[in-house]
Amino acid sequence: MENQRTRHAGGLIIRQKEPTNLETPFDRVASFLTPTELFYIRNHFPAPKLDPASYQLRIDGAVGNPFCLSYRELRDMPSDTRVAVLECAGNSRAFLVPQVEGAQWELGAVGNAEWTGVPLAALLERADIESDACEIVLEGADHGTPKEKPVPPGTISYARSLPRDKAIQREVLIAYQMNGRDLPLDHGYPVRAIVPGHYGMASVKWLRRIHAVREPFQGYWQTSDYGYWDYPDGTPVRRALGEMKLKSEIARPSVYETLEPNQLYTVSGAAWAGETDVTEVAVSTDGGQTWGHAEFLDPARRHTWRRWEFAWVTPKKAGQYTLLARAKDAEGGIQPDQHDENYGSYVINHPLPIEVFVAAENGGKS
Repeated sequence: MENQRTRHAGGLIIRQKEPTNLETPFDRVASFLTPTELFYIRNHFPAPKLDPASYQLRIDGAVGNPFCLSYRELRDMPSDTRVAVLECAGNSRAFLVPQVEGAQWELGAVGNAEWTGVPLAALLERADIESDACEIVLEGADHGTPKEKPVPPGTISYARSLPRDKAIQREVLIAYQMNGRDLPLDHGYPVRAIVPGHYGMASVKWLRRIHAVREPFQGYWQTSDYGYWDYPDGTPVRRALGEMKLKSEIARPSVYETLEPNQLYTVSGAAWAGETDVTEVAVSTDGGQTWGHAEFLDPARRHTWRRWEFAWVTPKKAGQYTLLARAKDAEGGIQPDQHDENYGSYVINHPLPIEVFVAAENGGKS
């Protein structure tokens, strides 16, 4: 798989050049915080270049006190700093069989970073959000015409909504820093939303408007794309993707890596969940026939990932072996055995098979 990848100058894997979509080489994940230069980039349209001197963030809609904030005014407000994992809802799409349309993300459309900004709740309190407001729409400055069908009739901005109950949680940030520095352009400079526990498309970049609404938002990115099918009464209903699903991924060894026989090898990876904690990770080195417990490198922290390791003595017999990792959460949830087709090309959270080779004693593959 490695020889099919095209590398960006910074070491990221190019999934799409225009707009920029770059993947973290997941086998290089070696720290709790993903370095900014290795953090995946998911853009729907070209990154808009906003001048912080003239930047304005508007908070309006179903509020008693609409107002605008300059970049400096936002930064002068009391801030919070939080670590949160972001995962693209299409991460691991390359593992689906048969192949589906969309960027062929492997394992690296995910990252864990430290974010600094103002809690969205503080802005909503200042705006005096109305009691009947049910959702908060976050709108970015990026715009264009989507390529995915159905194509809207004209240019649209990227916008997503959050349920009110989530939007008023203190962990949701209107962020201006990533890993202790100002946001890079491709990560939403000057201001973006960070919605811990939800898939990355909720964390709208280049944020320019926060709009409280009294009716559920039906925008393109809420219904046509980033949606799934639910069957509450046996009838299909389109719903918006939101909370991340429980997932674990193997970082090392990488796909199709060749390992030496009868050697101690440390299998490593990371696991995360949405609004709960990862409590266990099990690893199989024989395609799911037997499982062993991995050891965590990080404590359980809501909305972050937990790196883990598993000691494996590679087989003496040369050949191809399938490695799997499966997580369990604090509520007893376990990763599903297979992909749920109601999610289409999103929410790929079943254990992903990592095929490796064990070399013959002379160094060759069998």
